[in-house]
Amino acid sequence: MTRFLQIHSLASYPAVLLNRDDAGLAKRLPYGGSVRTRVSSQSLKRHWRLAEDAWALSKVGAPMGVRSREIVERRVLDKITAAPAIVEAVGAALVKHLYGKNSAKIADRQALLLGEPEIAYLARIGAEAAAAATDAKSAEAEIDARLAKGTGKANLAAMLASAGTLAAGLEAALFGRMVTSDPDANTDAAIHVAHAFTVHAQESESDYFTVVDDLRVAAGEVGSGGIFDTELTSGLYYGYVVVDVPLLVSNLAGDPDLAAKVVEHLVHLIATVSPGAKKGSTAPYAYADLMLVEAGSRQPRTLAGAFRKAVPLRRDGDLAAEAVAAMAACLTRLDRAYGQEEERANLSVVESSDLSLGASGFGGQMTLDGLAAWAAEQVRAGQASAGKGK
Repeated sequence: MTRFLQIHSLASYPAVLLNRDDAGLAKRLPYGGSVRTRVSSQSLKRHWRLAEDAWALSKVGAPMGVRSREIVERRVLDKITAAPAIVEAVGAALVKHLYGKNSAKIADRQALLLGEPEIAYLARIGAEAAAAATDAKSAEAEIDARLAKGTGKANLAAMLASAGTLAAGLEAALFGRMVTSDPDANTDAAIHVAHAFTVHAQESESDYFTVVDDLRVAAGEVGSGGIFDTELTSGLYYGYVVVDVPLLVSNLAGDPDLAAKVVEHLVHLIATVSPGAKKGSTAPYAYADLMLVEAGSRQPRTLAGAFRKAVPLRRDGDLAAEAVAAMAACLTRLDRAYGQEEERANLSVVESSDLSLGASGFGGQMTLDGLAAWAAEQVRAGQASAGKGK
């Protein structure tokens, strides 16, 4: 039975600024006595969530979600036709119940992730409340009667029950949702994403550059239109994702085929979607050099320990091949200590790595399509096996 899918990856990026901190510098992580460049899990998930290609999550066939502090103003009120005072009262009441009683100002709200069915439900009850109201006070009372605590169910939890299957949207089913104002509406994440970090010590460069003033140059004058600097980094990143398969199926309304389809898309997205700022000046696009997928029932464990000692940077060395060798050695040590129970398969474009992969239990080597289909099949087979055991 497949309880967990573990997806390990290595991806290389030269001269980029993938994920910045509040000072505009590359995010960092101290690990094993050396500083690494880091890409946050939030950044990775956002890029996977919003990617638009043949394997986009939006093409899975489930309703998506929207994360915003202004869902009522931007997605609900324009569906309501009534006197301005009534529309304003309906909006204020919806905001109060969604974002909390002290959230009249947008700046005071938490950005909520709502599914499209939930938003449609809000628009419907808002329109119904406005149609039934005779003035602003009665409009507010209509919304209170439908969403207030103490009337059976509360706020977002009421929508989850009323808006239908996957009401909170696909993103909530995959990556979870936390609503501090309404804990009953929380969703546990079925896909756990680690921060990616370089397998070697950080390599960074301060990039000094000027902007040329075309008119001054045309006039034969010297000087620039501006002087700037930014940080650029290069690195080979280790990424790690865990899929809690039974929870994913549960979050997807008990549909194992939909869960398998999500996993197939996710493997493609992890392999091909790049996180990245400064796209116009760095073109931060790369495919994974290595993908290792494991399917099993035991508790998952990262292979980050392979890089606790930073991979040395050598002029004549192949960084990717050395990283794969370190990963293979770590996996061998873990298998020797804990045994090997997981099914494994991999994808690799690392030069001279075939022998290392074949000898170290990485499983069969596949194309990306084959690897994604294999991972999806592990989900289907695992759920079929679980069903027989009931």
